[in-house]
Amino acid sequence: MIFHISTVHPRDDSRIRSKELNSLAKAFPGQLAFYVQDGLGDENCADQGYRIVDTGPRLPRIKRIFVGGARMFRAVVQARPAIVHFHDPELLPWALLMKFWGIKIVYDVHEDVPQQVKHTPGLPALARNILPPFVALAEWIGAKILDGLVVPTPTIGDRFPPHKTVLVRNYPLLNELHMPSARPMGERPIEFAYVGYISVVRNIFGMMQAMAKMPQPEARLRLVGSFALAKTEAEAKAMPEWSKVKFDGWASREGVASAMADARAGLVLLLPVEHEMLTYPIKLFEYMAAGIPVIASDFPVWREIVDVAGCGLVVDPQKLDAIVDAMQWMLYHPDEACEMGLRGRKAVEERLNWECEAATLVAFYRERLRV
Repeated sequence: MIFHISTVHPRDDSRIRSKELNSLAKAFPGQLAFYVQDGLGDENCADQGYRIVDTGPRLPRIKRIFVGGARMFRAVVQARPAIVHFHDPELLPWALLMKFWGIKIVYDVHEDVPQQVKHTPGLPALARNILPPFVALAEWIGAKILDGLVVPTPTIGDRFPPHKTVLVRNYPLLNELHMPSARPMGERPIEFAYVGYISVVRNIFGMMQAMAKMPQPEARLRLVGSFALAKTEAEAKAMPEWSKVKFDGWASREGVASAMADARAGLVLLLPVEHEMLTYPIKLFEYMAAGIPVIASDFPVWREIVDVAGCGLVVDPQKLDAIVDAMQWMLYHPDEACEMGLRGRKAVEERLNWECEAATLVAFYRERLRV
């Protein structure tokens, strides 16, 4: 048996369930299970080739690390799978203990964890400064012992032994792509879309301030998603620039598609926080798949995607004038903007999709783990 385990991620996590589990279940039918900790009960997904096992209710962070981790360890060891594929860095000590039961262990490194810890808002400042080197050391030691590591970007992979590490990018699923709108770019409202969690790091204030500098009075920032913190939401709504926002909140799949169909471009203007700069933002590929051009932060990993696909513009996310100039370019060059959107869609259909990555993951299981 192959177990994917997490005490942090929800059972409907897109990367774990919709992508990795579904793809592995097709290659190894009847051998997969996803062990979660959410208190929602077990779920038999026989039609999808795996099952979900609930190991108890969700716990607060500190209690989750110790009590939740012990609970997960006990459940997994009792079942004795051949392989455990874990998704939370806090489970690393428990995963190493599982090695003593003869279980092969795979660590799915979703983020640059030391940098993520450094910028975690819920941690005290002292902890954010002290913990990163210890986290990096723990991962380095773990990598020596573990059987395999799955990483989402080459930069994150550079921190681990290459002979144990496989690059599996978090690209979108082809069957979940939004169809491009047939509405001509020049006939769309002057709206620029942002889809996803809304936060300071994701540059909500910068996007609002840039929109307020647009010379077109009808220009709007279309926000689809929810605020990560109530404090940030209150601050944003209290700003005069909020009058330039069209806020949808969380929307259905159809609602997201509608927002992108109206947009002149999709915005992914995250601030230069190191762990964000090293990851592939799924919203970038969602914009490309929807056939709209992108205006993205000028980070090397992101620039490579945008430049190779020819699907948009990259700017310094901290320079409001640069953001405004990029949005103005989209307005005054609607035909070129439309071509950018079409090129982005083509790149996703041909190579920037999960189906290509799934083949890599399955091959890794067969070659490295001898499934």
